[in-house]
Amino acid sequence: MDYDIIVLGGGPGGYVSAIRASKLGLKVAVVEKNDLGGICCNWGCIPTKSLLHNAYVLDLVKNSKKFGIDIPSYKIDWKKVIKRSRDVAKRLNKGIEYLLNKNNIDYIPHYGKMFDKNTVLLDDNKKIKSKFTVIATGGKSKQIPGIEFDNSSVISSREAMNLSEIPKELIIVGAGAIGVEFASIYSSFGSKVTLIEGLDRVLPNEDLDISKELEKIFKRKKIDILTSSQVKKITKSKKSTVYLNDDTSLKADKVLVAIGVNPNVENIGLNKLGIELSNGFINVNKFMQTNVDNIYAIGDVSGPPLLAHVASFEGTLVAEHISGKDISPMRYDNIPSCTYTSPEVASVGLTEKDALSKGFNIKVGKFPFSALGKTLAEGDRDGFVKIIYDSKYGELLGCHIIGKNATNLITEISIARNLETTYTEVLNTVHPHPTLSEAIHEATAAAFNEAIHI
Repeated sequence: MDYDIIVLGGGPGGYVSAIRASKLGLKVAVVEKNDLGGICCNWGCIPTKSLLHNAYVLDLVKNSKKFGIDIPSYKIDWKKVIKRSRDVAKRLNKGIEYLLNKNNIDYIPHYGKMFDKNTVLLDDNKKIKSKFTVIATGGKSKQIPGIEFDNSSVISSREAMNLSEIPKELIIVGAGAIGVEFASIYSSFGSKVTLIEGLDRVLPNEDLDISKELEKIFKRKKIDILTSSQVKKITKSKKSTVYLNDDTSLKADKVLVAIGVNPNVENIGLNKLGIELSNGFINVNKFMQTNVDNIYAIGDVSGPPLLAHVASFEGTLVAEHISGKDISPMRYDNIPSCTYTSPEVASVGLTEKDALSKGFNIKVGKFPFSALGKTLAEGDRDGFVKIIYDSKYGELLGCHIIGKNATNLITEISIARNLETTYTEVLNTVHPHPTLSEAIHEATAAAFNEAIHI
């Protein structure tokens, strides 16, 4: 064998798995033709967060008078905005290549597919062999059936973060995490944004109260929201026209389709090896093994939740499983979900609806950021913390946050749930003042009628 492990794909699952395996003494290669770091680093998580921060800075400038700072005029250099985002992605891409070299991992910049259970065929017809293969080929943007991306009028998130100019009018189809993030970006930069969602609310996977709050904030920002609406067709001329199921139509310069992700399972040798799929994703067991026991699959290609941090965690687990370490299987009941809109949204655990449907008697506490000294001082008072406990044993069932730095705050809850914390431990933990984390303590107190500041 040339290697102990060949990893197909260099995204946040693939390169993390490779590095962990190398640190455990295994000989590893990563096969990735396009972008080390995958979609997340190059065309997803990182560049979009760069654009979102640019939008945040712009919003600060627009509202500077509130802070006693008058900025009478400013100019947006859109090319520099985009360049900064691309430069951040390139820097991280090079950093990943450095990490592979540092850990003595062979980086093979080719397209690869499985030839047999121990062989990968590269696109230069070279064959390389390994004891194990880790499939980490990621995913790609879903298309509306019958409506293809043309990379000009009808675009995916990849094109949306690299536009040559700010669209005057932008229609976004899909109000999940990707859709609402781009709505935040482009509305801040002056686009007239319309969000179209097939389900009955924005961020339909989040707690209902979170969806309602974000919708209220978006409408205040003049973002139009159409829920329970399906796109029937899109026609293109100077402007694109989107036709909806209620026979209404809308026009825009660009139409961004953000309705989810499909796994990259084509042309990688799955059929030849008889690797099983379920709902289009590769079937895996609790240790991420496929039905071919020396072949593993991680990240978006193996099914939801389709999150970079999940892929990385799965990649580490696979490396340790292959190396023979005694490990616990993957669990998906404590995965934090983060959406980087303005304000941010983050959650972990059960929603209120889910907790009730599972038969829990619950205590629910909410604390608004508008009642918190830190948020008032910083001028970011939107949102709240909502926390859910089991009333019988005090178990921390879930937490849902909308507001500034929500995506950082949620980690406290993830750790607490991992430690099987009850409300008693949260209440007995001193939270520093003034901080945003006080809202978690206050929401917990509110759940048990012990709140002080509301």
